[in-house]
Amino acid sequence: MATIKELREKSGDDLKSHLVDLHKEQFSLRMQKATGQLAKTHEARRVRREIARVNTLLGQKK
Repeated sequence: MATIKELREKSGDDLKSHLVDLHKEQFSLRMQKATGQLAKTHEARRVRREIARVNTLLGQKK
């Protein structure tokens, strides 16, 4: 998990690539949850919130 300070230091392109990685991780967690293999249920919430942080920063950089 990247802190907000670390995210602010990244460029717009870096944030976009990080966002793609987060969406892939979110998809993977959703599939694990659907098949009953997700042990750390809090990870889905963490990823969702980090996606929101990155989207917020991308909006601010525009």
